[in-house]
Amino acid sequence: MKLIKPDNFHEPVGHYSPAVVSNGFVFVSGQLAVEPESGEPIGGTIEEQTERCIRNLEMVLEAAGSSLDLVVKVTIFVSDEGLWGAVNETYSRIFGHRRPARAIIPVGEFRSPFLIEVEAIAALE
Repeated sequence: MKLIKPDNFHEPVGHYSPAVVSNGFVFVSGQLAVEPESGEPIGGTIEEQTERCIRNLEMVLEAAGSSLDLVVKVTIFVSDEGLWGAVNETYSRIFGHRRPARAIIPVGEFRSPFLIEVEAIAALE
């Protein structure tokens, strides 16, 4: 098992690693809409937050030797099921033709200003 933290990525606030590599897979912890280097929340619209979460996910995957192309499963937690359409639109634009298995789970209110969190499992290259 190998713990992953990109060099230019903020220190986790809690007791976890941004990702763990094990048995040919990368397990990426939930990513929030934060600036990757500082960890400061970006706030903004659900579309902006969705993009930032996925771009943070992408950074962690690349540090682990994987990529968005190799994602096999995504779990998305949203604060309100009414956000599903906007999340899906942004997600579809970024993932394009790739269609990993996915779940979108409404969980109620996050701590402010967060509306979404994204975690994933990917294969190694």
